[in-house]
Amino acid sequence: MSEAIEVDISDLPGVGPATKAKLEAGGITTILDLAASTVNELVDNLNITDETAHNLIFEAQRLLKEKGYLEKDLVSAQELYDRRAKMVRCTTYSNNLDKLFLGGIETQAVTEFYGEFGSGKTQICHTLCISSQTTVEEHGLGGNVLYIDTESTFRPERIAQIAKTRNMDVDKMLENIHVAKVYNASHLELIIKALGSLIQQNGIKLVIVDSIISLHRAEFVGRGTLSERQQKLNAIMHRLKRIAEIYNIAIVITNQVQASPDTFFGDPTKAAGGNIIGHASTYRVYLRKAGQERKAIMIDSPCHPYSDTNFVITEGGIGDPDEAKKSSTSSWKSKVAEKTVKRAVSSKEDDEKDSEEEKS
Repeated sequence: MSEAIEVDISDLPGVGPATKAKLEAGGITTILDLAASTVNELVDNLNITDETAHNLIFEAQRLLKEKGYLEKDLVSAQELYDRRAKMVRCTTYSNNLDKLFLGGIETQAVTEFYGEFGSGKTQICHTLCISSQTTVEEHGLGGNVLYIDTESTFRPERIAQIAKTRNMDVDKMLENIHVAKVYNASHLELIIKALGSLIQQNGIKLVIVDSIISLHRAEFVGRGTLSERQQKLNAIMHRLKRIAEIYNIAIVITNQVQASPDTFFGDPTKAAGGNIIGHASTYRVYLRKAGQERKAIMIDSPCHPYSDTNFVITEGGIGDPDEAKKSSTSSWKSKVAEKTVKRAVSSKEDDEKDSEEEKS
């Protein structure tokens, strides 16, 4: 949702100054935050009854639907088809990856990349930080980026390198990326709760969480804490999905992997987080190393065919193997040509010196 919402929480029936103050104290500052909340969140944070919480969320969603900010409860498949035809997609700067996604990373969706270390997850995220800032006509999102860093993997110098390689304004690109450094699981949950206001205040069109599970995986150790960990991850994932749809933005998350000891044939690697993250992600892509290249496999999607493709990591971010080979070949050829010219010049200078010595 690109335009500002001209509806305030106080416009809801039954919401006075006291209730509004309670909501704001609980981190709900806009009507969209309220519409994206769950009953349990309101009950726990505001100390109200289930019925009151349900009515507040229902009224917020009803008012937004009346104003045209949210979809109606009942729409025809033709309307949905026409709306999806206008879906904004963001390029990855790799033709192969864009084809895998049928055009690029979508808005109103949560796209998950999972794979082992060095498989290219963070490199894709850094590249999207650049491509998403370009205009829609240039296959970008035309907005700013929020990078939620849970593993201390964000590198501004890598952003500068990609922007410089692609002849873009480095300072402008860096300025439009807002980085949230997260130190523990509770901190991540607080940022996700405040995501609505951060999106509106900073013109965010792409939210990246790198990675979604690392902090919870480190803090909730052992089978005794598994249930609590999964419940917290479930709340985070569903909130991200609602925010992507309500604000019409793209959300990209990275996920770690774990070995499956009961797999005797095939790849024993599977995504961490279990079915909670798997079901909540709109698109799920598995990344793995393939020599000097990387392979992306579409594991789960409501509309994409099961397929795979290869990409490479370059100075300009993510690219295609053919382009990398061409650039390396042209670079090699230019070096050979340069050496040949140098040898020719050196040989000519030696001949001239010999002729001068003979004359003398």
